Amino acid sequence: MATSTMDRARDRSVDRPGVDDASARAPHQASRPSRGSSRSGRIEGLDGLRALAIVGVLVYHLDAAWLPGGFLGVDVFFVVSGFLITTLLVREHGRTGRIAFGQFWLRRARRLLPALVLCVVTSVLIARLVSQDLLVHVGRQIAGALTFSTNWVEITAGSSYFDQTAPQLFMNFWSLAVEEQFYLLWPALTLGLLALGSARVRVGTAVAVGGTSALLMAAPFSPDADPTRVYYGTDTHLVGLMAGAALAFAWSSPSLALRVAPSRWGRYGGWAVPAAGAVLVAAMLLLDEQSPWTFRGGIVLASLATTVLVMGVLDRRSTGPDAFQRVVRHPLATWVGARSYSIYLWHWPVILLVGLDNPSAPGTTWHGLTRLWCVLVTLALADLTFRFVETPFRTLGFRGVARRVGGLLTGLTTRGRRIVAGVAAVLVVGTTVVVVTAPDMTETARMLAANEAAADASAPTPKASGPATATTPSPGASATAASTRPAASATARPSGSGSSTARTAAFTMPSGPEIDAYGDSIMVGSLQALRYYFPGIRIDAKSNRRWSDGLAEVKARGAGNRRAVVLAFGTNAGVDADRVEDVLTVLGPGRMVVLVNVMGPFSRIDGDNAALALVASRHPNVVVADWADAVRAHPDQVQSDRVHPTLTGAHLFSKTVRQALADLSERSTGRKVVLKELPIP
Repeated sequence: MATSTMDRARDRSVDRPGVDDASARAPHQASRPSRGSSRSGRIEGLDGLRALAIVGVLVYHLDAAWLPGGFLGVDVFFVVSGFLITTLLVREHGRTGRIAFGQFWLRRARRLLPALVLCVVTSVLIARLVSQDLLVHVGRQIAGALTFSTNWVEITAGSSYFDQTAPQLFMNFWSLAVEEQFYLLWPALTLGLLALGSARVRVGTAVAVGGTSALLMAAPFSPDADPTRVYYGTDTHLVGLMAGAALAFAWSSPSLALRVAPSRWGRYGGWAVPAAGAVLVAAMLLLDEQSPWTFRGGIVLASLATTVLVMGVLDRRSTGPDAFQRVVRHPLATWVGARSYSIYLWHWPVILLVGLDNPSAPGTTWHGLTRLWCVLVTLALADLTFRFVETPFRTLGFRGVARRVGGLLTGLTTRGRRIVAGVAAVLVVGTTVVVVTAPDMTETARMLAANEAAADASAPTPKASGPATATTPSPGASATAASTRPAASATARPSGSGSSTARTAAFTMPSGPEIDAYGDSIMVGSLQALRYYFPGIRIDAKSNRRWSDGLAEVKARGAGNRRAVVLAFGTNAGVDADRVEDVLTVLGPGRMVVLVNVMGPFSRIDGDNAALALVASRHPNVVVADWADAVRAHPDQVQSDRVHPTLTGAHLFSKTVRQALADLSERSTGRKVVLKELPIP
């Protein structure tokens, strides 16, 4: 289908997922130029909002602890997209009396697909060279990306956006899917609203749909369950798109347009835009993926704040641009915003690839340097994609690009054309082979499955008669420490006010048969190493466990818990301090307890570990095993998911637990515990 000159002109602006016109003057303003718009009709400043959005998302994915709510940048994009797409549809209907669905979807395809295909093919081929783990289920991911159904594909597959235990090369494409599904359905709904309703009805309908979607997100959300379904769902994440659409309907109406201009809101109108900016930044700083407020109003608040910021961009004052408009029109903001779609495409694959090729742990200088490298690589790829892929397809269309490429090939020699054809064939065949031969499980998942099976096969029958008594030394403890250890028994444990002699007896360095360990997949991954350092240790660990599960298991064993207990939860859903206290209450003050802190690419890590440290400080029989600090010193000892330990990392995990037990013993008994260095088998 040929692309008209008018369609090409509308496609000059650049934005993130699928919006092709950053100008879109309101239909009632079409006969006169809008102050602050260029001759092409572009709305100056919207690229600045896109820059804010992509910076938020980028920082969040680089290190979630730097900007816990940075994922709200996606909702900024949604508001801008909803506004621009609806404005384009309203303007086209006002000019022609109809909406050309075919042309609309063709513009979406040429806007999105070429850069998307380039990113997918390039990322898959490079990932094959870096790590097979990045290619797990890549066929499913590619299918979701190319059909713009990533969100529903991953929901069906049970994937998690917030608790990644397997790296997904195209995880970020979920939002492209939500927007494209919106683009598929919204034109027909807009046509109906334009034909049947007044401006107020159109605005009210958009608000009602957005409000219903917000309720559908808030109602089923549970702090104890993964929120991916309500976050990924098109039905549950429409509030930003609908807020933008409602603003577009109002702005296109002569009777309502002045009501969405903050400068017309009276004496406090001048504070509306700065206040909205402060609210949005505060939400990105304070909200996170575990906060119920994020899903029960936080996303709505961020969307409404963004809507006010868009109003601030549209507002035309007789005195000229205000401070906010000058900021969002800054050349740097415009440059970043114009390339925001390509930045969004490339940033996540780049982060995964660089992270695997150059392992680093949060909080280290090397981590900061690798993240800076990720930014530089992403910006370079985005700029090249913008110049040589996005712009040609947006201005020339598919046929125009095909003619230009055909002309370039015609100018080559026969040998040159054969080389080009050969390279193209290698890329196609290579990508196909990589996808067909991609593994269905990461090495981490295989290891966890094998270890869980081993744990189940060798799990002893729990005893209810009391903790085990043993004097066999742990292989890591010195002979001196072992020989002076009295037997541990129920009578040897101090009650709340037991004697110092009893405490000394109960808190000597334990051996394996005196230790119970409860944990999640981190402990599962360290199963063999724990048995190596603590022969006879009893381990109760399963993947995806939370602190609430740990409480249930400890309660079930009751008096049968041994005199030393290791607890390693928090990877899934974070640390629940109240549940930790409940577990310690069940175990009582007479047992040695080790709380293993957490490490991973989550914004909550520092808060979780601070909570564990605070709980431990209240109990003299409790110590924290600083797994997070150990990993920071050895970032190469975690798997490709940046969460689970490698084989060597499992030994680091076990040694960290062993050192914590030794520290607690020394603190309680005053006796030095010398730990032997054991070779990794």
